Amino acid sequence: MRVIRRLAALVGAATLLTVVPGNAHATPAKFSETTAIGTHNAYEKAKYPYFAQALDSGASLLELDVYADALSHRWRVSHGNPLGNDNNCEAARTPGELYGSRRNQDLGSCLDNIAAWNQLHPDHAPIVIKVEMKLGFNDRAGLGPDEFDTLVSRRLGSSVYKPADLLGGTHPSLDAAARANAWPARDSLKGKFLFELIPGTVEQSNPFDHYWTDEEYGDHLRDQHAAGNISAAQAFPAVLGAENGDPRTRRYDASIRPWFVFFDGDAATYVGNGYDTSWYSTNHYILIATGAHNVSPAISSTDPTDAEIASRTALLAKDHASLITSDWAAKPASVLSSVTTRS
Repeated sequence: MRVIRRLAALVGAATLLTVVPGNAHATPAKFSETTAIGTHNAYEKAKYPYFAQALDSGASLLELDVYADALSHRWRVSHGNPLGNDNNCEAARTPGELYGSRRNQDLGSCLDNIAAWNQLHPDHAPIVIKVEMKLGFNDRAGLGPDEFDTLVSRRLGSSVYKPADLLGGTHPSLDAAARANAWPARDSLKGKFLFELIPGTVEQSNPFDHYWTDEEYGDHLRDQHAAGNISAAQAFPAVLGAENGDPRTRRYDASIRPWFVFFDGDAATYVGNGYDTSWYSTNHYILIATGAHNVSPAISSTDPTDAEIASRTALLAKDHASLITSDWAAKPASVLSSVTTRS
């Protein structure tokens, strides 16, 4: 049955996929009811000379790799250098400074670029900013969840859709809000950014680090809510890694499980192992399926045809993904802004 369903998705992709030019995702569906496309490591200059161009791309998710640099007390943005910046973010705070200022800036400047670009495109479709904390937080060095929240809030203000917005002053936890499908319609999220946090590759390989980004920010959300200060929190922590069933029960203390409604894992693992991903859409959780090109039949990770992307998006929409990601930065906005109905 699963094979038949996947073949149907491939054959019917042209009719399943709704392609909307640029950033205007015209659909009345809720944020939890659609499938869209994101770009892996969008901060890399080889993908986009300037981060503003990544925002121009139409992609619904853009990824930043961040190092908490304890020596300089700065949030570095880089793939492999924890002590320096290597990225396409500019020293630009106004729209007129974009597309030509000095690059290789820190996270604050990346956020400034987002804010400046937002002034030019106040009605853009919602964009998830996926932040991989490569080394994790460093609270002792003043680079913890509170400081991250403060930085994002000061630079982006009301343009961030926060955990408190999903709670709406009604629901006791993010899990309860998601299960009630309290997510807003995509149209009402115009001009908004959502921040997803995942533990980093360096953090995960550190045998002395037993307190990863996901758990630390989950504790942070729980404690902020208990203190009546949940409105200060800016991000959604994600459960990282494709698993069957509810991975929260095997990873986290019961007190923070209800604060995870984002899940992030390898697309080919979800699909190839026949995991029951309907659980995510039934509960209106946000499922991010990475490495979308590797799902059988594999397609190019950099430059597949438009039809192949349409087919892959339709296939993973049937497998209940909210966002799919790959290195398709070279594709036009008419492709990367595609949105379809999530099954």
